[in-house]
Amino acid sequence: MCLAVPMKIKQIDGFQCTCEARGVEREVSLFMMQGEPLDVGDHVLVHVGYAIQRVSDEDAAETWALIDEVNDHV
Repeated sequence: MCLAVPMKIKQIDGFQCTCEARGVEREVSLFMMQGEPLDVGDHVLVHVGYAIQRVSDEDAAETWALIDEVNDHV
C-alpha cells in the first residue's frame, strides 16, 4: 500500500521546498508538479519525498483526522 501525507509548504526554492506536518519538516521535491501554481502556505500530498498533488486546507485536515482514527485502532 502506498501512502501520501498532506504537508504544508513553508518555503520554496526552485523545484525544492520545505514542508511541515505536525512539527516535522522535510525537504520535498516539486519536480512532479511543474506548471502547477504553488505558494507558501499551500498543502500538498507528499509521497516518498515528492509533492504529487495540491489539496485544500480542509482536505488536509480531514486526511489527518482519518489517519488519527486509524492509529487509534491499531
